[in-house]
Amino acid sequence: MQFEKDYYKILGVPRNATQEEIKRAYRQLALKYHPDRNPGDKEAEEKFKEIAEAYEVLRDPEKRRLYDLYGTRAVRESTGFRGFDTVDDIFSTFRDLFEEFFGFSTRRPSPEKGEDLRYDLTLTLIEAVKGTTKTIKIPKEMNCPRCNGSGLEPGTSPEVCPSCYGKGHVTRSHGFFTLTTTCSRCGGTGRIITNPCVQCRGEGVVLGEKEIRLDIPAGVYEGLRLKVEGEGKEGRWGGPPGDLYVYIHVKPDERFERRGNDIIYRLAIPFPLAALGGEVEIPTLEGPTKITIPPGIQPNETLRLKGKGVPRLDGRGRGDLVVEVTIKVPKKLTKRQRELLEELLALEEEKEEGGKGFFKNLFGRT
Repeated sequence: MQFEKDYYKILGVPRNATQEEIKRAYRQLALKYHPDRNPGDKEAEEKFKEIAEAYEVLRDPEKRRLYDLYGTRAVRESTGFRGFDTVDDIFSTFRDLFEEFFGFSTRRPSPEKGEDLRYDLTLTLIEAVKGTTKTIKIPKEMNCPRCNGSGLEPGTSPEVCPSCYGKGHVTRSHGFFTLTTTCSRCGGTGRIITNPCVQCRGEGVVLGEKEIRLDIPAGVYEGLRLKVEGEGKEGRWGGPPGDLYVYIHVKPDERFERRGNDIIYRLAIPFPLAALGGEVEIPTLEGPTKITIPPGIQPNETLRLKGKGVPRLDGRGRGDLVVEVTIKVPKKLTKRQRELLEELLALEEEKEEGGKGFFKNLFGRT
């Protein structure tokens, strides 16, 4: 009969092997391919999973019977057992057995997510409004390439913790009370590193630098926080990495000011243009454009160019370009300029009884 996997061959035992022979074979192979003896070795890890799968089937009388008669498919369909996805699943299933085999606890610390990192990015107003791409460099702790994050010098294994004797916890008696706590020396793993990796000194991580490409969307603003998933510190014990948070800062611009999604531009025009109206060129986010000044525009009036402001982050349109008009009043006049202005002022005073006209207000004449 053809089997999908030959569990007897995987463990190196005959088909009529006793439970003691199966257990002994598994112990030898588990010791050989144990992850702590083969840090970073993916092939050894897969072999460790394979022999654990074989042992789980052959040690159970019902699973073994189904396997002998119908193969692995029958085991899966009848019992739901499909092997082990992770090494921690094996340790959890065979915890008591491993303590018997090796004399110490196989409990490993729970996976821990890495810490988040912060990066402050300064943009020009134009970059913030239009969006841009930036490449940044961040100092980052990364798994040590020599030991693959185990902290062990390659080829070595951890030893049984002398404080808890491999149990991962210590028990102390206080009168009638007994207190059990996690071993502070080994952190509850039951093992200690006596031969630390020479590159990371047993920490499992080294400090490096990583380049990250950031696509900054159009419309970001001062204080906005962008999240870059998975670019924080490395996780421990198989945990996921943290995230990188990029805080946006925007430098002041000489020409424009931002208010929400509107862009403010202050336009100073000479008073004759204010009175007569006309066409003038102004800068915009897309380049220079011409606008029409209506005759008689007053100081601090505004002109609004629809859709010429900041793109909204949700993609729903843009703000406006708001032109705030101020009137430039010359501090010094030539004789001819004064004569012309005096004449215009006199005409206006005749036109508007009481002297409340534009030019009188402009010069403050009484």
